[in-house]
Amino acid sequence: MVPDQTTSPAIDLDALAPHELDALQQGVIQIDGRGVIHLYNRAESLFSGRRPERVIGRNFFTDVAPCTHLPHFYGRFREGLRRGRLEDTFSFVYGFDPKPMQVRITLRDAAAPDRYWIIAEPVEALEAGHRRDAVQAAVNQRVRAEPVDPSLCEREPIHIPGAIQPHAVLVAADVDSLAVVACSANVRDALDRDPLGLPLDTVLGAGLTGRIRDALQGEGVDPGRTVRERVMLSAGLPVDAMAHRNGERIVVELELAPAHPEDFRAASQLDMELAVGRLRGADSLEGAAQVAARETRALTGFDCVLVYRFDPDWNGAAIAEDKDPAWSRSLLGLHFPASDIPAQARALYTRSKSRFVIDRDYVPVPLVATPATANAPVDLTFAQSRSLSPIHLEYQRNLGVNGSMSVSILVEGRLWGLMIGHHRRPHYVAPETRAAATVLADAFAMRVYELESRRLWQEQQAHLALESELVRELARSDDFVSALTENTHTLLDLFDARGAATVSQDSVRCLGETPPADAIRAIAAWLRETLPADRTSYATAEFPAAHPPSAPFAACASGLLAVFVDPERRHLLLWFRPETPSTVTWGGDPRKPVLAGSGPVAVLPRRSFERWVEERRGTSEPFAAWQVGIAEALAQAVEGVVLRQQRKISELTGLLADKERLLAQKDLLTREIDHRVKNSLQIVSAFLQMQRRQVTDPASQAAFAETAARVMSVARVHDSLYQAESVEEVDLGQTIENLCADLAGMAGEGHAVDLEAEPGLMVPYRKAVALSLIATELITNAFKYAYAEAGGRIAVSVAGEAEGRIRLSVCDEGQGLPVGWSDAPARGTGLGMKLVRAMLDQINARLEVENRPGACFTVTA
Repeated sequence: MVPDQTTSPAIDLDALAPHELDALQQGVIQIDGRGVIHLYNRAESLFSGRRPERVIGRNFFTDVAPCTHLPHFYGRFREGLRRGRLEDTFSFVYGFDPKPMQVRITLRDAAAPDRYWIIAEPVEALEAGHRRDAVQAAVNQRVRAEPVDPSLCEREPIHIPGAIQPHAVLVAADVDSLAVVACSANVRDALDRDPLGLPLDTVLGAGLTGRIRDALQGEGVDPGRTVRERVMLSAGLPVDAMAHRNGERIVVELELAPAHPEDFRAASQLDMELAVGRLRGADSLEGAAQVAARETRALTGFDCVLVYRFDPDWNGAAIAEDKDPAWSRSLLGLHFPASDIPAQARALYTRSKSRFVIDRDYVPVPLVATPATANAPVDLTFAQSRSLSPIHLEYQRNLGVNGSMSVSILVEGRLWGLMIGHHRRPHYVAPETRAAATVLADAFAMRVYELESRRLWQEQQAHLALESELVRELARSDDFVSALTENTHTLLDLFDARGAATVSQDSVRCLGETPPADAIRAIAAWLRETLPADRTSYATAEFPAAHPPSAPFAACASGLLAVFVDPERRHLLLWFRPETPSTVTWGGDPRKPVLAGSGPVAVLPRRSFERWVEERRGTSEPFAAWQVGIAEALAQAVEGVVLRQQRKISELTGLLADKERLLAQKDLLTREIDHRVKNSLQIVSAFLQMQRRQVTDPASQAAFAETAARVMSVARVHDSLYQAESVEEVDLGQTIENLCADLAGMAGEGHAVDLEAEPGLMVPYRKAVALSLIATELITNAFKYAYAEAGGRIAVSVAGEAEGRIRLSVCDEGQGLPVGWSDAPARGTGLGMKLVRAMLDQINARLEVENRPGACFTVTA
């Protein structure tokens, strides 16, 4: 006959046969002192979904039901064994999926040696909570991936979840009156009364309340300031009390503590000292991260511990990992998008440094409040037992993680990364060990600061020395471009750049590998337009994306650091970094960081963490903030040179004005001299012409005509020189054109010159005089000997050649020169050809003569 099941504690389980135990409605388990299961009845199998043959021989606390490996359950069992009598009854919640269950647990001695009974009587099936049910429903209804706005995750108010994890009890009191205004629904697990409305000292005792009052009341108390103490409350069990202040509330968390630390993994002082010593011995960031992961796992017992580092865009990467070799999953080297840890979660990690989850499938315990404060949610930012977002818990489920830990790594007050623990089963970490893990994370943060500071200091010192050298060059120079680009050390030596440039007004000076000058001018114009007026510098590691016109130059200019020198933005310094193509291995597709939900759940965490490789192009190594600072400091030094240049320009402008006044006076004098020279040449020319008309001897007439032509040639050069903008050069084409017109007129009717002259052909004054005299002689001789008085046409051409040389050709259409003409006696005085040879020697020119069939003289000068 089966005993009355309403009085289960009185049932003599030792007297029942196995089939009678299976007939009980209570779950019955028999274990030994180590926790190994020897009997597992049918009712317990139905509760848990586990068949007896699959659990017998396994450890109940650590293997079959690790959610019981808590002081609340396993700790009671161990205490009974120490007392020599196991007799305890308490309430417990199993997080069975999908329906959690609250049960009444009875622990009892069995008759057989080293045998003990665990009796589980169902009290009620619990709802997982609206939010968890909604997440599960949304998961089950998903059929395909859809685009969704990841910012929806950032709007979840995770600091006021309205619930805590069930391993703790929470009491919230008014900061002034210390009257309890809210508590968790499981408050009777630690207290013997309902605390709502009662003074805090009535609930927690005068001693603990007094210490809370002294530390947390009054003005100037920092949010999150904590009071920790182990106390014995009315139930006679040790409780870790942790109180903190947040706004107008003092929040006290109570957690049953292990009566004997050896029952649970506990970190000792020696463990901590050894771990910190190994951290101190690491001489690189990678080495320190690996030591931190290994030592944290040794302390806490997680299956896997990761060091997770944030990048400037808040994407994360697992830079170190220590894990159970039996767990094939590895996250080392994977990157994770920023939406995996959204902004409000990062803000919480910055303020509250640690978060532990014993059992991912826990049933949240709601908070209840007095009627007067029911509409004011309790801010649980600093609460260690704060209930987590069901979306995050689903993320853990998708990642194959149950128990977890996250401890902030804060470097100089900024969230640098996280120390993350993962366990495939529920995993309890004792309060002392949690504190030790937090201290170890702080020690790692300090080591990171030391290593990074040392590396940065060495880099900065090298750059500051280079900057000082450049500044010394600037101090000795009035030309900042030359000072920065033409000495032993240049702009190119800074910032590991492969290219550098200066822009001064519209002048560009380039060093190394840079875009072309026109492209740099366009970049400068773009920076002037887009950079806010209150900023002088610009830095990016993805310049082609920011400025698409520069995409063709990504190979040398994927990274840009630019700084304006002056407020008017006329002068600019630029450094370019080349493209560094890379591959980033993500834990899942970063383009789908979250998935669309349904109903009240807007988003769901992604379900795949398969390796997804992204190839990145158009990016460079980023410029560090201190590098931007050095560039700005150098620009300020350059600005001093620019100011000196401006002062010098002002002085030179004054001198130029004086020079212009002198030039005006000289111009007036020059005009007078020019007038007199012209008059003198005209008088000489008129005299020669008059003499020519007065003589009757043909030879004398020819001599006067030739002399007049030579004087006219010099006059034409003088006219061209005076009319030109430069006093050093003459437009030779214009001069020869005027000269040909004069010579043709002097030769009389029937004589003509066909001129082909290159326009704008500027030659030095000395060469122009010589070439004009040579042209005069050659044209005069052609008219004289090729055609005599019959008349004819002469072709003259003037053109420039390579290396600044001039080609002058004078060709007639006569019968050409006779054989041996150069050795024949001169016809006439021979003065003309002597003058030609003298002029050729004077300007280092050569004369070539040929018949085509007429004579053709070509001068190359």
